[in-house]
Amino acid sequence: MAAYLLHLAILAGIYIILTVSINLIIGYAGQVSLGHAAFYGIGAYTSALMSLNWHLPFPLAALSAMVVAGAWGLALGLPTLRLKEDYLAIVTLGFGVIVDLVFLNLEITGGPDGLAGIPSPRFLGISFRPPAVYLVLVAVAVLLVLVFTYRLVNSYHGRALRAIRDHEVTAQVMGINTPAYKIIIFTLAAGLAGLAGSLYAHYITFINPETFGLHTSILILTMAVLGGMGSMAGSVLGAVILTALPEALRQFQAYQDLVYGALLVGLLIWRPEGILGRGKLSLKFLQREG
Repeated sequence: MAAYLLHLAILAGIYIILTVSINLIIGYAGQVSLGHAAFYGIGAYTSALMSLNWHLPFPLAALSAMVVAGAWGLALGLPTLRLKEDYLAIVTLGFGVIVDLVFLNLEITGGPDGLAGIPSPRFLGISFRPPAVYLVLVAVAVLLVLVFTYRLVNSYHGRALRAIRDHEVTAQVMGINTPAYKIIIFTLAAGLAGLAGSLYAHYITFINPETFGLHTSILILTMAVLGGMGSMAGSVLGAVILTALPEALRQFQAYQDLVYGALLVGLLIWRPEGILGRGKLSLKFLQREG
């Protein structure tokens, strides 16, 4: 039982990073992303390949995962972030499907069989293979991400992002470079998702494309909406609740996507600001006052 609780705690920490990253896009910048699991997968595969093929130590592999995932976020953001609401959602959804197909068909990614034997992290002579020790590593990563994002969203840049979210035209009139902010925050969020992917790959030590598909994108989005978009505490709460929920739904595993979808729709209708949200829903095509 203790080992299983440690496993859930590690997964919850990884999902907290993912939920915080998508909250930067949706809750603060007001953009819509339905393919966030693609960056999660890019980070996982990058870190795994760096460790397996080039024997990079974990810190460098994790950094590589962040850089590569962030670069793909930049590559996607440059041509698409001028799109509005549902059009951007469709593009990011398509990107997620394309990345999933690439993982499924490339030889270097192991195809549908995935990659096995990913080494557990070692740093300064310390092995992070035991779950209790790995939990410390994940907790440190979560803490650093939360501190960084808290300082970001409570700075001038965070206020600029909220201005873009609430009324982009007014933000532009006030002199805020809205395209640059949206591209930078999208790139940053992709990089953080890459970090989560690296932590997942080196913890599970096996990855395959199934983990990074649409199901995971919907799960991450539901975590953000449940906890409250535009709320860091909400990201933590949503991630913890929906990491534990599959345990309650174990007997209904075939219907988990249905439950997540129904939960997401219900939240958007009856409480779009989420449990700890603070007012306006950041998905502009469903926006209303809280």
